[in-house]
Amino acid sequence: MTARPRNITFDCADPYLLATFWSQVTGYQEDPEDGNEPGDPEGFLAGPEGQPNLLFITVPEPKSVKNRVHLDLMPTDRSRDEEVERLLGIGATLVADLAQGEEGAAAGLRAAAAAR
Repeated sequence: MTARPRNITFDCADPYLLATFWSQVTGYQEDPEDGNEPGDPEGFLAGPEGQPNLLFITVPEPKSVKNRVHLDLMPTDRSRDEEVERLLGIGATLVADLAQGEEGAAAGLRAAAAAR
């Protein structure tokens, strides 16, 4: 018997802001019967069939150390550089640019409001 992830859960200060950002990044959608609203204690985005959901939960304490989990993303319809530009345009911050040719290229980005 095995288990698979149901949610990838993020502790944060503003679930609505992060859910909105990650919806734009991934195309994941909120629950149409229980949408995300500013001030809600949780933000939820449904992953495509067979993929984990993204869940953002308010925590009272501020972030104090480096995140121990991150998402490795791969563009589906544009180049790596075009995707980096798109993500910067919706509020991401470039932390590191590790361009190594299109196949091995990577960029470290911080999500909007993730530094809180």
